[in-house]
Amino acid sequence: MWIPTEHEKYGVVLVSFRGTVQHGLPLEIGDTVQILEKCEGWFRGFILKNPNIKGIFPSSYIHLKNAHVKNKGQFETVIPVEDSVITEMTSTLRDWGAMWKQLYVKNEGDLFHRLWHVMNEILDLRRQVLVGHLTHDRMRDVKQHITARLDWGNEQLCLDLVPRREFSMVDPDEISVTELYRLMEHRHRKKETSAPASTHHLFVHVKSLMSTNLGEELEVFFHIYDGRENRPLSERFFVKLNKSGLPKSPEKTERQCTLFVDLGSSDLRKDVYIVVHIIRIGRMGAGEKKNLCSVQYRRPFGCAVVSIADLLTADSKDDHLLKVYACNTESEWYQIHENIIKKANSRYNLSGSNTGLSVALQLLHGDIEQLRREYMVLFTRGVSITRKLGFSDVIMPGEMRNDLYITLEKGEFEKGGKSVARNVEITVYVLDIDGQILKSHVAAGSGEPGGDEYHSLVLYHNNSPRWAEQIKLPIPVDMFRGSHVRFEFRHCSTKDKGEKKLFGYSFVPLMQEDGRTLPDGTHELIIHKCEENTSLADCSRYLKQPFSKTNLPSNNQTLKGTKESFWITSFLCSTKLTQNGDMLDLLKWRAHPERINDSLSKLKEIDGSEIVKFLQDTLDTLFGILDESSQRYGLKVFDSLVHIINLLQDSKFQHFKPVMDTYIESHFAGALSYRDLIKVLKWYVDRIVDAEHQDHIQQVLKASEYIFKYIIQSRRLFSLATGGQNEEEFRVCIHELFMSIRFFLSQENKSTSPVAQTQAVFLRTFPAVYGELLKIFTVREVAGFVRETLGTLPTAVHADCLEAVKLQCIAKTVESQLYINPESRCILLPVVLRILQAHMQEQRDLVMCARILTSMLSLIKKEENGTAEPVVSEEVELIVESLLGVLLRTILEISNRPQPAGPAMRLQFQDVTGEFVACLLALLRQMSDRHYQQLLQAFSSKDNLRDFLLQIFTVFRILIRPEMFPKDWTVMRLVTNNVIITTVLYLSDALRKNFLNDKFDYKVWDSYFYLSVIFINQPCLQLESFSPSKRKKILEKYGDMRVMMGCEIFSMWQNLGEHKLNFIPAMIGPFLEVTLVPQPDLRNVMIPIFHDMMDWEQRRSGNFKQVEAKLIDKLDSLMSEGKGDETYRELFNSILLKKIERETWRESGISLIATVTRLMERLLDYRDCMKLGEVDGKKIGCTVSLLNFYKTELNKEEMYIRYIHKLYDLHLKAQNYTEASYTLLLYDELLEWSDRPLREFLNYPMQSEWQRKEYLHLTIVQNFDRGKCWENGIILCRELADQYESYYDYRNLSKMRMMEASLYDKIMDQQRLEPEFFRVGFYGKKFPFFLRNKEFVCRGHDYERLEAFQQRMLNEFPHAIAMQHVNQPDQTIYQADAQYLQIYAVTPIPESQDVLQRDGVPDNIKSFYKFNHIWRFRYDRPFHKGTKDKENEFKSLWVERTTLTLVQSLPGISRWFEVEKRELVEVSPLENAIEVIENKNLQLRTLITQCQSRQMQNINPLTMCLNGVIDAAVNGGLARYQEAFFAKDYIMNHPEDGEKIGRLRELMFEQAHILEYGLAVHEKFVPQDMRPLHKKLVDQFHLMKSSLGIQEFPAYVRASPVHFTNGSPRTCRNSVPNIISPDGGRGVARRSYPAVNRYSSSSLSSQASNEVSNITGQSESSDEVFNMQPSPSTSSLSSNHSASPNVTSSAPSSARGSPQMAEKHKHSRENACLSPRERPVSAIFPNPLDPAQRAPCHQIGDTTLPRSDPNLSAPDKVRPTPSSWSLDSVKEGAPSFSDSFGKLQCPPVPPRPPYSAGSSAKNMRSQSPVTSRSPQKTTVPPFTPSPTECQSTSLVSNSPVLSGSYSSGISSLSRCSVSEASGTELPAGDHPSHPLPPPTTLPNSVSSSSDEPIRRENKTPPPYSVYERNNPRRPVPLPHSLSIPPQTDPPALPPKPHQLRTGSMKLDGTSDPRVPRPRPLPRKVSQL
Repeated sequence: MWIPTEHEKYGVVLVSFRGTVQHGLPLEIGDTVQILEKCEGWFRGFILKNPNIKGIFPSSYIHLKNAHVKNKGQFETVIPVEDSVITEMTSTLRDWGAMWKQLYVKNEGDLFHRLWHVMNEILDLRRQVLVGHLTHDRMRDVKQHITARLDWGNEQLCLDLVPRREFSMVDPDEISVTELYRLMEHRHRKKETSAPASTHHLFVHVKSLMSTNLGEELEVFFHIYDGRENRPLSERFFVKLNKSGLPKSPEKTERQCTLFVDLGSSDLRKDVYIVVHIIRIGRMGAGEKKNLCSVQYRRPFGCAVVSIADLLTADSKDDHLLKVYACNTESEWYQIHENIIKKANSRYNLSGSNTGLSVALQLLHGDIEQLRREYMVLFTRGVSITRKLGFSDVIMPGEMRNDLYITLEKGEFEKGGKSVARNVEITVYVLDIDGQILKSHVAAGSGEPGGDEYHSLVLYHNNSPRWAEQIKLPIPVDMFRGSHVRFEFRHCSTKDKGEKKLFGYSFVPLMQEDGRTLPDGTHELIIHKCEENTSLADCSRYLKQPFSKTNLPSNNQTLKGTKESFWITSFLCSTKLTQNGDMLDLLKWRAHPERINDSLSKLKEIDGSEIVKFLQDTLDTLFGILDESSQRYGLKVFDSLVHIINLLQDSKFQHFKPVMDTYIESHFAGALSYRDLIKVLKWYVDRIVDAEHQDHIQQVLKASEYIFKYIIQSRRLFSLATGGQNEEEFRVCIHELFMSIRFFLSQENKSTSPVAQTQAVFLRTFPAVYGELLKIFTVREVAGFVRETLGTLPTAVHADCLEAVKLQCIAKTVESQLYINPESRCILLPVVLRILQAHMQEQRDLVMCARILTSMLSLIKKEENGTAEPVVSEEVELIVESLLGVLLRTILEISNRPQPAGPAMRLQFQDVTGEFVACLLALLRQMSDRHYQQLLQAFSSKDNLRDFLLQIFTVFRILIRPEMFPKDWTVMRLVTNNVIITTVLYLSDALRKNFLNDKFDYKVWDSYFYLSVIFINQPCLQLESFSPSKRKKILEKYGDMRVMMGCEIFSMWQNLGEHKLNFIPAMIGPFLEVTLVPQPDLRNVMIPIFHDMMDWEQRRSGNFKQVEAKLIDKLDSLMSEGKGDETYRELFNSILLKKIERETWRESGISLIATVTRLMERLLDYRDCMKLGEVDGKKIGCTVSLLNFYKTELNKEEMYIRYIHKLYDLHLKAQNYTEASYTLLLYDELLEWSDRPLREFLNYPMQSEWQRKEYLHLTIVQNFDRGKCWENGIILCRELADQYESYYDYRNLSKMRMMEASLYDKIMDQQRLEPEFFRVGFYGKKFPFFLRNKEFVCRGHDYERLEAFQQRMLNEFPHAIAMQHVNQPDQTIYQADAQYLQIYAVTPIPESQDVLQRDGVPDNIKSFYKFNHIWRFRYDRPFHKGTKDKENEFKSLWVERTTLTLVQSLPGISRWFEVEKRELVEVSPLENAIEVIENKNLQLRTLITQCQSRQMQNINPLTMCLNGVIDAAVNGGLARYQEAFFAKDYIMNHPEDGEKIGRLRELMFEQAHILEYGLAVHEKFVPQDMRPLHKKLVDQFHLMKSSLGIQEFPAYVRASPVHFTNGSPRTCRNSVPNIISPDGGRGVARRSYPAVNRYSSSSLSSQASNEVSNITGQSESSDEVFNMQPSPSTSSLSSNHSASPNVTSSAPSSARGSPQMAEKHKHSRENACLSPRERPVSAIFPNPLDPAQRAPCHQIGDTTLPRSDPNLSAPDKVRPTPSSWSLDSVKEGAPSFSDSFGKLQCPPVPPRPPYSAGSSAKNMRSQSPVTSRSPQKTTVPPFTPSPTECQSTSLVSNSPVLSGSYSSGISSLSRCSVSEASGTELPAGDHPSHPLPPPTTLPNSVSSSSDEPIRRENKTPPPYSVYERNNPRRPVPLPHSLSIPPQTDPPALPPKPHQLRTGSMKLDGTSDPRVPRPRPLPRKVSQL
């Protein structure tokens, strides 16, 4: 049976458990579980990280831990009973673990590895703590280390700052808010800035000396030198080097490493240096040869210097190589370092070019103990300590030091009978009182142990040597008395075996007879003659002689007159010995009582360091004098005591205060002293008011703390000795003293008066007295003293300094032991509050006020049960009454002040704000119901209450600001929010009671709602963004405060009643923001408020337009900030729909909700698309969708304009300049040429409407120019020019005309790339809303082919699946939970046919009309209908033609637009044949015209074209058509096709006639080497004529010669470019390749099959054509941009998968996935292009042919030999059918000559050959084509793209598959003769006869297209006919270009009524 557990509550999983049993809970090792029940070896419970899933698990798998249970029962929480540091470590490491893995994912390798090491380190430390074997000190160190590491990691990972006391986390509920704030701030500060260390140490490690001339041992001396004062700062560090320049004792690191300790911050400056002197030990001369002399001398070698300041910047890890210099003359050796510092180059030089001393130098900071911890290795390995000369900046008590430093300065010696100067060496000995040499007490420096003697340098031949060598004599204190130092002088001979001969000595005693040591300074010593060592053996003999010339008696002239002298400098650094006689006199006062007065007077002159050395002895002396002669010396002793006490205030000696405290506690014995001390102190206090000079009195008061300590201790000693006698007398004395104090404090003075300054001095020291008084008096008595004393302070004080000091005194009082006691607190509180309130009201000394308030409030604590003690409750009441109002005002005041500039000031400013806030929160948290009631009842009027509420709400809003606390202070923020919500719940009651109904106050309610909203929206309350563990902790401690506040808002809203109308629509935005918070409960509470608002608005105004408008406006801004989600949209929809079910206004409500929901869909899509990393295409598409929604559905002009500019920016970023222009045009069209003023908006300044429109026009023109859309720019230029002209602004008019002219030049001179168009279908529910289940046509980028486009789309939608067919998908695809992309190329159908059909219009101009303002696109798919004739497949080859109509024309505001309508027609085989031959004829005419007009640089293209057509025709090309359509069977079975058959026959005759004419032209221009080919062509042509059965041309053909008026016959030149592939009719020029030859055949059948294979890609399996979706491009897989402009391919198919491709290219990656029958058309998935196949053909003139590669323009780039274009053109895979089939699709492309300076290749293209003529005049069909030739049928109108092959009229199937109707739209007057069976609707073009220009005054242009302004979008279809009316007249001239252009940018006013247009925006742009 399962029973609840009592003790087994918490455990850790030891073994993973899979949970395979019924109800089993899977567990992982390390999981922590909470146990609920147990049963026979099983536990039931849950994992703490996922408490929702409960289950059972074996008890043996769990390690139980002790735990503390809170809230026993259903909602109990379990806290493990373990060290809090361990708990924190465990939870922190868990959190880090997840984030650590994310660092790896984000590739933040550095932090990843650092965190990994820290985590391992923490785990290791955790183990040590858990084992529990650490000592207390070590445990403390480990915990400190752990917390430091945890804090580091939290900071690096941007986690929260953890407040800690000691090392344990603090529960914010268990300490006051002020204390919490202090802890947080302390930790923040610690993290922010570490205090700069005041002490510094220099680490030196000598590595080696590198020099070429070594060979002798060396001594290296380091010391720190002050270049400013020219004196050493430290003793010397001494290292011995061997002959190789390496340390002699490498194993003893202390001999090569040292630490120069106790450098002050002032020593780290540029003029402080490390000076190195190097001495060699060896022969006298460095270069001397070895002789018998074995005596070693210390001789100068070199010196090096480095500035300490350089080490501050240098990398400490690098070794320094110091340059070593030698002096030029030895006599300068003593100052070589000074010369190097001063850069006196003439006095020294480098001792060798490669001599250098290698040392490691590093500055370390902090006290020495800290260094021992941080650099443990350094100290354990061994390092010598090199001290400063003298004491450090701070002297520590207990420091023992007794070092005498002697510097051998210089000497003056006589020659001594020698002819040359002496080589003098000094030997130094220290001898004790008995004359014995002290062993090991002479040290050359630290590093090496001391020796018995010291040998100086020897300077060669110098009678006035200067050594400047410092030695250290560490003599013990007890040996100082009687000891002396002896200096022996020897001459070092370089001859006579180099002996050292004694010639004199000097000595100096170390202590004088009176006990003083040798004074510091320079001493001139007498040199006593002596030549025998034995005479020095008895030192008592020479010690009686004088030693110094300064002390010589005047009668001793012999010694005074001697020239020989020796100078030394001595310096004593001792903590026990003194050189001061006055000090000794004072200490020996009993020996000389008469000197007491003098000694006490001189005490003030003695150096402080001497006094602190003998502090205890001095104090004993003073109190001894006081006890014996208090009357006589009382005042002097008191003054001396004051001097000593104040001396200890100095920072240098402050560490001696504990010494004095110890003295008072343990050694002080003056039991009677208190009387004298009180008497003298009172005497001084009484004189304050009258005294002129207050300095001395101020010194006395400054020392009052210690004076009181002595008074109290003396009284206690007296009481102990006498059993408490004279108690009353003592109390009276103290009371009198305090009365005197109160009297002088009560004096009102100006701030400058001395008395005010004395008051300030007393107040500073007064709080220190409390603790002493408490040792004798009761708490209440002392509190009384303090209250009365502070109470006497004048309230209106004029002294600012005194005000500040008064507050400091209060602060210290509040922080003292006295105030902590509740008894005394209630006595002191009123005084403290009075002073504090006065200061805060005047906003003075706020820093100190905050400190006081913080201390006060940190003492107030509620009990565990939440109630406070009565005393505490009273205190809170007092504080609330006095300070709450003023505290709120203060916070408001300081928050609204501008922040000060300096960083230190700003920090202080923030501290004050933070501290006051903490105080306010602490106070509010302590307030109970009773306090709130009293507070609210205390307001005398409603106005006061209203002001208070407004004030507190405003302050709360300030507290919620993100900048209130640092970003990682989440703990503090949560406490703040908890206090705020508690307070708001109390205050909302007051709001309801006092400000509703007739007393309603909008301002208070508004402030309340506003506060509530920003409270809920705080980042620190958005629990969803936190880790699960953090979220759980917050929910357990505080719950979800957002929901609480949301419920409160709802409750308050319901109470408002009719006053709700005051908040509509103002509160819609804020409440909407609240509902967007992703908290389901909060949303459920808040969303119904909108229903309420709609209801009240409906009642008020009969609709809720305001609600709708506000909702829509706010939604946009809020969702763009990242708020809201799909769940919210659904919830919003469902809740409100449910709410309005029963309302009378239900219909309009549903409409509003639907609109808002749809807007949300789009905004969510928009936000998703705008995420970083998303592709521009998606962003643009989404923006267009949203922009259209704002315009058409919401009619929100301002939002619409905003999104226009967002879209414009996106286009500019993507370099879509044309689209950017169209986008900006939308805004431009909303403006008029008026002078209305417009407000500042977006980036536009305040300006008139005219100016803004002008600016927009210029910007748009500039962008059209960049996008090479110059025609559109011209129209805008004209419009601007008209405006300038109307204002007579000729300057700008001139500029505009020049700009317009430049655009015309660019049209003619610059090359434009012709884009490709792709149809893209987005199917499946996973696509964004604006794409889902829609199809679009997209304008490709420059040079972008289908393959590249498809790859781009798949990159944009990486999860999408590419569909492998072009059929319309079924419903399963539409509804699939996936993304499907269907992509294929389509061909544009131009609208402007009249321009395209004109003769004489250059291609540069036509290319614009072919690819701009395109509404319709076409895609062809060939298929066989009926039985397929294997002999002649063209009999059954039909084409399925799909026409797509867009919602907007391309290009427009986007690169893609949605397809609005699909139309499907079928083209019969006969019609197909007609189209193909027409196209081929057109191509031939174009080439002939170009050749005639000399536009072609060479004749190759014409040659190849003629070759292709004639060769194919001879080998059966046209014969196939004859066989298929002229057979009797066909004519009998298809009587309705009679006219079409006739038309086909005419076209064949026409082709023959054109060929004949072409051959004649060819003969004229053919070069000599091509003559044989020409002859062959002529022969072949005759064969062809005979094969066609033509002996002579029919009469109607002969009657009309071939006119090529200014060009050539012209049918609509690529009037309808290809649909699927933008390649249109692009053939690829080919040479003959072996791989292709297998297709060669002269038989008709093989040729036919070959032609089929051109589509299918396989000649063998021609039946595959039925299953394929061939490319719509003329050449089924032709590469759009690889075609060369000068070579026309004889291959109908190109790189997109024709049979001519190498085998490896037949199957692209997509094709490989499919069976042959499913294999997609090459247009959908293009194959890569072989290099060999990249000879493209642009010459043919098809506008779908690529114009994009400027590098392929010159005809000579591909120069095929005649053999390549042999008659057997089938070899090249170029069946003739292909060519004829593609004929009408595209007019011929003129050959491009090589680039010339003024024109590009594009400029040279010839014009298309067909002229537009009036059909009425057409009587006979001449070879000069008429419009009817190209426009007579729908086939013509949709004729296939011109084939790329030069074969005859028969185009390959691939041509058929990809070719298109010519798209030529019939002029209004054209009457086609034969009706077309398939019902295709064709647009009607502008009538060619309408010469009347369209008026420009027409104003309202449609929104999306410049071009649409004059082109109707859906012209009415005309009847079609295939008849060829007889015609002899030349073709009619087309309308003049200007007639079309005049209105080209204006709307014609006639648009298809069937086409829905977006609703226009109301014009209200004046404000925008």
